[in-house]
Amino acid sequence: MNTKTLRNLRVVLWSLVAIVAVAATALYVFQPPARPLGITGQEFALNSTRGGAFTQDDLIGPPSLIFFGYTFCPDVCPTTLAETTAIRDALGLTPEQLRIIFVSVDPERDTLEMVREYVEGFDPGVIGLVASSLEQTENAKAAFGVFSEKVGEPGDPYYLVNHTALTFLVNADGTFQGTISYEEDQDTATAKVKRLVGL
Repeated sequence: MNTKTLRNLRVVLWSLVAIVAVAATALYVFQPPARPLGITGQEFALNSTRGGAFTQDDLIGPPSLIFFGYTFCPDVCPTTLAETTAIRDALGLTPEQLRIIFVSVDPERDTLEMVREYVEGFDPGVIGLVASSLEQTENAKAAFGVFSEKVGEPGDPYYLVNHTALTFLVNADGTFQGTISYEEDQDTATAKVKRLVGL
């Protein structure tokens, strides 16, 4: 292969490299961003105590602490709401800087108004979410890998609900960061929240 032919081959190869690079850049720049879908990729839509619907797209915004429970819960839910609101207050954060979101797993009893009164009893800035149907609740649970089940005799209006007792930490871009366990050491939990909000 003579020098001229080799030079032409190099020009062709570098041209191909440039074309591939431009195409890759365009694909990266113009590709729509991935939609936040909780942890598992399941879409969901729930009624919000702030009005309207709350969907997976609404996870984008202020960082969030998200907890699943129900208003008739005797221990886990009130403890968790008290602890998360206390952490937010201790860090001097507003609801615009850190959202606390309570999701009902008991749409059979929890109405939107009941959930509103319940969460605002802990802090007026807490957002409550409740489904219009069991299917909507299941979709929201699936989005975060949450488990719940009714416990008690059939037809008992005072049944309890066993449920996942984790608080989910969600970044401002709607991505999952981690969890806080029920009754986790407060210093450890506070450190996790500080990392979430960038303190």
